[in-house]
Amino acid sequence: MKENRPITTYMILIANVAVFLWLSMTGSTNDTAFMATHGAMLTQDVVGGKWYELFTSMFLHFGFEHLAYNMFSLLFLGDIVESVMGPVRYLIIYIVGGIGGNVISMMLGMRTGRYAVAAGASGAIFACMGAFLYFALYNRRSFGRHNMRRLGLMIVLMIMQSLVDTGVDNAAHIGGLAVGFLLALVLYRPKKRIVRAI
Repeated sequence: MKENRPITTYMILIANVAVFLWLSMTGSTNDTAFMATHGAMLTQDVVGGKWYELFTSMFLHFGFEHLAYNMFSLLFLGDIVESVMGPVRYLIIYIVGGIGGNVISMMLGMRTGRYAVAAGASGAIFACMGAFLYFALYNRRSFGRHNMRRLGLMIVLMIMQSLVDTGVDNAAHIGGLAVGFLLALVLYRPKKRIVRAI
């Protein structure tokens, strides 16, 4: 087996695709009512006790394009964050960051009174982006041009998504980004170089 292969990222991707296929066979993933009854997040439901929707909504997607874009982004970022953090800390960033983004989105919705059925892995993916941003800043002298280009490309792609798709939950994106950055600040343990005297 290849060393440092992003197994956790692959498992997350498979879980998202499996849920999408199952929902596609039992109904329409573009139907908000159908998605709301199968784990998508609705603020009123969460406040009413369905706290699990903060988690389950991270594995649901509205249509194939939504799924494909998020899974491409996950593959692009996941291997980097997982290789740097290791599978356990990477999974913490992904899950906690995604839930954190959903909580922030829910709180904003409660403030504005604008409620919508929310689903998608993008909050968790933005948490990976936040962690990646922290790595880049921490190692800015040695991070390398190649990885900096990858980071820049991902930021551009995600900004483009927000501009093109009016249904994007920007609060969940920004919340996930912030939580991921803070989690990396706490969890990141750079490898120390051992200097031996000759």
